[in-house]
Amino acid sequence: MARNDGIHRTVARNQDLETPADVAKVQEHNEREKDSYSNQDIVPERTSLNIHFKAPADDYVKMFEQMEQDGVISTRGLKPDAVKYGELIFDVNSAYFYNHGGYEFAKQFYADAYKAAVEIVGGEQYILSAVMHADERNQAMSEALGEDVYHYHLHVVYIPVVEKQILWSKRCKDEFLRGTVKETITQVSRSKKWESKPVLNEDGNPMLNAKGKKILKSSYSVLQDDFFNFMRAAGYTDVERGERGSTEEHLTVTQFKLQAEQHRLETVTGQVEQAEQSLADAKAATEKQKKKLEALQKETKAAKTIALTVQDIEEMGKKNALTGNVSLTPDQCDTLKRYAVNGIIANADNKRLKEKLASAEKTISIWKQRYEAVNEKYMELKQKAQPFLDAIEIASERVWAFVHAILARGKETQEHKHPARKRRQDMEI
Repeated sequence: MARNDGIHRTVARNQDLETPADVAKVQEHNEREKDSYSNQDIVPERTSLNIHFKAPADDYVKMFEQMEQDGVISTRGLKPDAVKYGELIFDVNSAYFYNHGGYEFAKQFYADAYKAAVEIVGGEQYILSAVMHADERNQAMSEALGEDVYHYHLHVVYIPVVEKQILWSKRCKDEFLRGTVKETITQVSRSKKWESKPVLNEDGNPMLNAKGKKILKSSYSVLQDDFFNFMRAAGYTDVERGERGSTEEHLTVTQFKLQAEQHRLETVTGQVEQAEQSLADAKAATEKQKKKLEALQKETKAAKTIALTVQDIEEMGKKNALTGNVSLTPDQCDTLKRYAVNGIIANADNKRLKEKLASAEKTISIWKQRYEAVNEKYMELKQKAQPFLDAIEIASERVWAFVHAILARGKETQEHKHPARKRRQDMEI
C-alpha cells in the first residue's frame, strides 16, 4: 500500500507478452493506432506530444522476424510457446512531474530513463519501441486542482535475450575442439533473462539460509534496484525506490491530488480553526459582560428604591405659627437623620453605579464589534477552505472506488490465467 508519506517513488514493471494477441494489443495502445479508446483518460488532442525515444520501424512481430533473419537474435532451441516479447514500464507518481513543471521535466526524466532501459535490456538493438505517453489525464488530480494534470510514463517493448555459448559436441572429429566454444549466439530467452539471482553479502559472496541453500533475490527486485540507482546517479535525488506490484501510483493519486495546494490548504484550515477559537472567546466575553450589565441594572434599581420621596419629607414636623420654627418629635428627628444619611449614601452609590453601568455598556459594545469582525473573518475563511475540503472528499471516493475495481479485476484475471505464476510472484522479494 502507499505509505501516505509524500515521498516520490520510482516504479519499474516488467510484463510478458505471451501471445501474438498480447503483442498486438500493446502495440495498439503504445503507438496510439486506434481511432478511439475505452480508456477515457486518453486525450487524443495531446497524442502528438508523446515522445518516441525509439520509434518502431514496422509492427512489432515483423521487426522480430527481420531481426531473426538478420542474425541479430536467435530462437535456436526455443519452445513454440516460449515468451518472445517483454514490456518495461517506468513510472513515478503524477504529483512528482506536476510539482517539477510538468511536460518539459518529464521529457528529460524519461530521456534518462530510456538510457537505463537500454542497459537493462542489454542493448538498444533489442528494443522495438520506447515511447513516453503525455496524453493520459490524471482525473483525480485534475478534478481536485481544477486544472488538467497528466500522468507521464514510459513504455519500452523489447526482446529478452541472453548470450549463449554453443560448444563443440563430442562427435567433433577434432578432439581438441570437443567441449570448447564453437560460437556465441544471442538467444531469445525470457526465463534466463529474468532468472532469480543470489543475494550477496558484504564480501560479494552468496548468502545462505539456515539449510545452507543460496538466498535468491527476484530479478524483478533487481530491476527496481537498477532503475532506482540509475535515476539517482542521473541526478534525480528526490525520488526513492518503489516496490514491484504495488498500487503506489493509484493510491498516491488520492494522496497527492492536493499536494501542490496542501500547504495552502493547511494554512487556511489553521486560520479557520484560529478564527473559530477567537469567535468562541468573543462570544464568552460578550456573554460575561451582558451578565455584569444585568447585575448592575438590578443593583441600580434597588438603590433608587431606598431614596425618600418628597411626600415622605413634607409630612414630617409641625410649623410654629408665631416663630415659624418647625418642631419634630424625637422619632421623626431620628428618622429624618437616618434618611438623610441614607440619601447621601444612595446618591453616591447611584453615581458609582451609573459610572459602572456606562463602562459596562461601552465594554460590551466593544466586544460586540470584535465578535462581528471575527465572525465575518471566520465565514470568509470557511468559504475559502470549503472547495479544498469538498475536492478531497469527492476525489477520494471516486479514486478509491476505481482502484478497488481495478485491483479486484486484475487479481481475478491473474489467478484465473496464471495460477502458477501467482504462486511464484508471491514468493518474490
